[in-house]
Amino acid sequence: MILVNGVVAESVSAIDRGLSYGDGVFRSLVAWQGRPRHWRSHYGKLEHDCAALAIPCPPAGVLEKEIALAAEDTPEAVGRIIVTRGSGERGYAPPATPSPTRIVMVSAMPEYPPEFARDGVVVRVCETRYASQPRLAGVKHLNRLENVLARAEWNDRGTAEGLMLDADGQVIGGTMTNLFIVENGALVTPGLSRCGVSGVTRKRILHAAQRAGVACSEEAVPLSRLLRAQEAMLVNSVVGAWFIKSCAGTRWTVGTLYERVREWIDDEGD
Repeated sequence: MILVNGVVAESVSAIDRGLSYGDGVFRSLVAWQGRPRHWRSHYGKLEHDCAALAIPCPPAGVLEKEIALAAEDTPEAVGRIIVTRGSGERGYAPPATPSPTRIVMVSAMPEYPPEFARDGVVVRVCETRYASQPRLAGVKHLNRLENVLARAEWNDRGTAEGLMLDADGQVIGGTMTNLFIVENGALVTPGLSRCGVSGVTRKRILHAAQRAGVACSEEAVPLSRLLRAQEAMLVNSVVGAWFIKSCAGTRWTVGTLYERVREWIDDEGD
């Protein structure tokens, strides 16, 4: 089911700024029995990203009700919330008083092979790179063409994900995931001060590691550093965590921190 501003629909205005300019933000999350997992974290991120674009964020209660309605026939679903600045006149200048469009939709959980989580995944390095734009860094905005082009670089089923670098050759993350590596028992995730998406699961892992007394930092991760790491894993709200077993000729086996990260992700605390 798809709800547009609370009404069952499958279309938006042709002059909606989300369609014309990618002027909006979105969230992807898992809903069980119509209830979004880790809702407090997801809504907090939605509020943050809307504020970064100066778009009024819909109330949490409204979105919760619409997710429940859209997911009523799908016990385990992937929910997506899209908030655009709404319709506007021709030109880049945003309306002085925006009237946001909110879209809530659900779909069945993707059927990733169970061995991805159990045995690890093969990952490639993409040629398409992230452009630097500090003002949008970390924000999950609708301008995702870089990710689209990167994901179009392969179609073999044996490759689960592609890593994207920035213009300086630093690994930023996957096309749909955030990256963590393990060095001497500590977790490191790429810093996202210039580009990339700061995902909810990434943030939850950073907080969980701190509570558990596991060193965890945000730092520059050139490809050479990734390939020297003891472990490497990819995370997001839908797949949970996959450890990387092969990338650019380097192979890894599953380590102890991977299992802890999976436990932290499954924690329903937030």
